[in-house]
Amino acid sequence: MSITRRDFVAGAGLAALGTALPLRGAFAQGAPIKVGVLLDASGNIDIYGKPMAMASRMAVDEINEAGGLLGRKLQLIEYDTQSDIALYTKFAQQLVRDDKVHVVHGGITSASREAIRQTFRRANTLYFYNILYEGGVCDRNTVCTGTTPAQVIEPVVDLAMKRWGNKVYVLAADYNYGQIAAKWIAHYVKQRNGTTLKTDFFPLDVADFGSTIAKIQQEKPSFVVSALVGGAHMSFYRQWAASGMNTRIPLAATVFGVGNEQLALSAAEGDGILIAGNYSQEIDTPANKDFLARWQKRFGDPRSVHEIAVSQYQGIHLWAQAVRNAKAIEHAPVLAALEAGVSIEGPSGTVTIEPKTHHAALDVRVMEVKGQKNTILETVKQRPPSDTAQYCDLQKNPKENKQFEVSI
Repeated sequence: MSITRRDFVAGAGLAALGTALPLRGAFAQGAPIKVGVLLDASGNIDIYGKPMAMASRMAVDEINEAGGLLGRKLQLIEYDTQSDIALYTKFAQQLVRDDKVHVVHGGITSASREAIRQTFRRANTLYFYNILYEGGVCDRNTVCTGTTPAQVIEPVVDLAMKRWGNKVYVLAADYNYGQIAAKWIAHYVKQRNGTTLKTDFFPLDVADFGSTIAKIQQEKPSFVVSALVGGAHMSFYRQWAASGMNTRIPLAATVFGVGNEQLALSAAEGDGILIAGNYSQEIDTPANKDFLARWQKRFGDPRSVHEIAVSQYQGIHLWAQAVRNAKAIEHAPVLAALEAGVSIEGPSGTVTIEPKTHHAALDVRVMEVKGQKNTILETVKQRPPSDTAQYCDLQKNPKENKQFEVSI
């Protein structure tokens, strides 16, 4: 996995963390607008964090090249949280207390989000969480631009059951995302008159799945759904193929592909995995082709582009559009602009913030891994975050501040 990660970022020329981007044009007088970023540029999940950091720089640089916002340049202030929750807490406090940023785009795991979300709320610092996750966050100060279970888990379970049958074995990461995603998988299976035979949870550092593969063989499911996360969990897919099980029991996954995991596996290991997401490099649109060309010009190898890097890029541009609409950088007018329904056209398609939930309506693709690429099977335009919308209504309850765990 480490070799693949190095390949992904070869030639990228990552700038030093904690420094501002250079000024690209003429700006009016005034202090810079400070954009904070907290990401795991190293550690267990840097396969996600490194390209997200690159995307942050690209988005901020593009905005500066176009004249900045309100006649002021953006200053990017980054910290590498090293997959360490304690560092998330430390740097979040530093961003609001010392750096006095205007907005923060950061966090990867749900645990990291919940470690810092209240810090930004108390400080009245707008917070964007640009990652697919388990849904349910209801907080007027937080904007979530990644996919939720209703947007991606339901369509992949639906197609998998139509293709392969109704007996399902679930593997999931042992933290918020995996635990709640597993409940959603079981819920959507049950809705379709299927059976979840067993659910196994694994800490993020577990890399030996031999005994689990043996148990799956005994259970004989119609297919397996994986909600595994991160570099260590990639070992499952290799061990699954090495055991020959990939030719006997099909696989669907809820996270696989968002970090370009298909490039880390050989075609023989990855072919046939069914996934769903908002973005793929294989999206055949002028907007995506232009984005990939610009990425290659700035960083070199475009293989580093993955879904959550694009989500980070789009999140920063969504915030910038809200600032333009508000004609102000202060917290209240930017929030009001977001709640008026900000929308942009990004590499993944149309991204629209829903005022009721502060989540995004997104174009969703169901895909199959073939030859280290994601073959798009079907696309649903502007699929809403209907799971979170069942519980969260920030228009009626603007002081709400919790993560709802949907009762299933």
